[in-house]
Amino acid sequence: MKPADLRDLAEAVQGNCHIADARHAADMTLCIYLLQMREFHRWERGLPFGAALAREDVGAWIAGREALWSEVEDRDYRRLPLRLPGGADEDFEPFDVAAINHRLRPCGLLYGAGLVGAGRPVFFLAELHGQTRREGLEVAVAGRELARGLLAPPAALGHGGSERIIVLRRESLARWCWEKFEAHSLRQAAGSAFHAAVLAYGLDQDFEAALPRWLDEQGEALVLHELGEYRAGRWLDPDWATMRLALPTRRADLYARAVRDHLADFGVTLPALLDRRAEASIHVWFANYDGVRELLYPSLAGAYRQWRAGDGGAGLRRAIASGHAHFASLARQVLACHARDPETAGAAIERLLTASAAVCPG
Repeated sequence: MKPADLRDLAEAVQGNCHIADARHAADMTLCIYLLQMREFHRWERGLPFGAALAREDVGAWIAGREALWSEVEDRDYRRLPLRLPGGADEDFEPFDVAAINHRLRPCGLLYGAGLVGAGRPVFFLAELHGQTRREGLEVAVAGRELARGLLAPPAALGHGGSERIIVLRRESLARWCWEKFEAHSLRQAAGSAFHAAVLAYGLDQDFEAALPRWLDEQGEALVLHELGEYRAGRWLDPDWATMRLALPTRRADLYARAVRDHLADFGVTLPALLDRRAEASIHVWFANYDGVRELLYPSLAGAYRQWRAGDGGAGLRRAIASGHAHFASLARQVLACHARDPETAGAAIERLLTASAAVCPG
């Protein structure tokens, strides 16, 4: 692909990212919004991790970005121009991911588009870092990103035409690591799960030198989670996806998301990490264990502490098995409730998910 054609494609993808951000940036809490905007500013300016950010410069950049969003919020998403050597010029709908990637892969590029959370579109364009297959699924790995939005999930399970595909974004994963490390450096929460991860990887000694190992191991942990999502989806979907669309509030959707995450991680991720004795990755997993997931299974943290104290993982394995059984049962109850009355079951499902009985006793 000629540089000018690649530039036009990246600009079109970035334009769609701006539209999505304009419509959904306000969904974040103010704290999360400001943190992500700082990192987005660092990415857009090509600044290295740890580069000093002048408050005035970031403030002016945010004001300019918000002004741009006000201009584009009501625009339609743009079709993407593909001008490839030896092929006809074509424009594609931005969600036609399989067709776009079929043409971009020979050029060493990877495109992504999908919905996150409550219908928030996410787009990116990156250099293709690598590809493989796991359990019959393609795993496509993105490297340097050429276009991205404010929200940049490091991994996702999507559709690659007739089959599912796991997409791993190494640059987004690296930036997530930096955000966590930067916040930890300000708090110095000794004894926390992330502090243990910092020591295990040596992030505090030389962040850049430690990052490649982090990316390899945490990329694998994310792939394991997406494999868990795939396995869970084989018996939950399509009914689970339909159920989520009928939920009445964002709170209910967060609880449904947490139940499925637990099924994925208790079914695949954590057992695999324990079997491999991947101690650093287990610390990172628990460093990210918060929010609704923790509310639904607060005693899991106690099993993690037992593992750190040297019980060999026996307590954690029991807790994982108990959690998987509990949330599988809860998921069946949710699906049964939806099946009885798909049109009006949303409120009843929310009550079911947020009731005290939904909390796993361990």
